[in-house]
Amino acid sequence: MRLADIRLFESEGNYVRVYFDTFRPLILRSLNSLELRLNEKQFFRASRKHIVNLSYIASVETWFNGGLNVKLKDGKEVEVSRRQAVKLKDMMSL
Repeated sequence: MRLADIRLFESEGNYVRVYFDTFRPLILRSLNSLELRLNEKQFFRASRKHIVNLSYIASVETWFNGGLNVKLKDGKEVEVSRRQAVKLKDMMSL
């Protein structure tokens, strides 16, 4: 597995669920420690609970609270917090 194959990291307590291919293993890591090691041009911290791979984003829509809703190519949806929505809009020129 390559890092580029990972669609999403999702925080679950002290663990992080990693989404790639058809697999969703849990790893004993914090999202914060992962974020420090990921390339910020490829991975985006969407919220307290999620880091998404920018190349797996299928669509982005405005969400009711000033945030954004990101739909990944596998159909999974991730809510982007208001503060992070500003950064994502800048990165993706929205």
